[in-house]
Amino acid sequence: MNAIDVWVLVGSLLFVAVVLAVVTKSFPHTSREPHNDVAGFIFAVVGVLYAVLLGFVVITVWDNSAAAKGTTFKEADALAGVYWMSRQMPMPLGAQLEDQTLQYAHAVIGPEWRDMEDHRSDPGATQLMYDIRASALSFQPSNAREQVLYQRTVDDVEELAGQRRARLSEIEDLVPTLLWVSLVGGGALTIGFTFLFGLSNTWAHLAMVLILTSLVVVPLVAIKEMDYPFKGVNAVQPIAYQVFLARLPPER
Repeated sequence: MNAIDVWVLVGSLLFVAVVLAVVTKSFPHTSREPHNDVAGFIFAVVGVLYAVLLGFVVITVWDNSAAAKGTTFKEADALAGVYWMSRQMPMPLGAQLEDQTLQYAHAVIGPEWRDMEDHRSDPGATQLMYDIRASALSFQPSNAREQVLYQRTVDDVEELAGQRRARLSEIEDLVPTLLWVSLVGGGALTIGFTFLFGLSNTWAHLAMVLILTSLVVVPLVAIKEMDYPFKGVNAVQPIAYQVFLARLPPER
């Protein structure tokens, strides 16, 4: 959790504590206690429904973040495939394609990764993708070995382009506004139901309400951090491309 998330949690706890204090002062526990049984039954239903919704969204955003990370490794693997095939091609095309793959890796790690934080792609990386495809398709095989090399290179380039499209399709927030309204509204409703209970021990009531508030707010903060996989404390990092560049052989 970053500083903003901590302040959201602390602010929520303080707000709930103040509201509970106002409710307790305005409506003494003796006036609310007779309704505990009915309120408890309704609260159980509301709590279960909200827990199901909250759990479903948490799992969904977690899976989306994991899928985005997997996409980067698949793209980097395809890029490595193009790179290794380029080293088998005759000069000067092989050197040209090899250089383009390296430029693409640096472009993704640098400008594009920064742009993805703002939900954008880098035009330079896009152009390099076009250049890589054009170079691969311009190869004219002259024998059976080069024909196999050509086919494998084209397959890796198409895989690279496909995984790039998959990565760029993930640069949008996963949780829509309507669902956020449901999550926040459902959380407020669930916490609000606890004010209807009447307990003679105000401190025990306060402790239970604050614990429930924490259990609601912390998952909401986690959802916010994982809503967009390329930004936040759990952001996907360009590790796959860095590993690719770190394991390059000596220049030929």
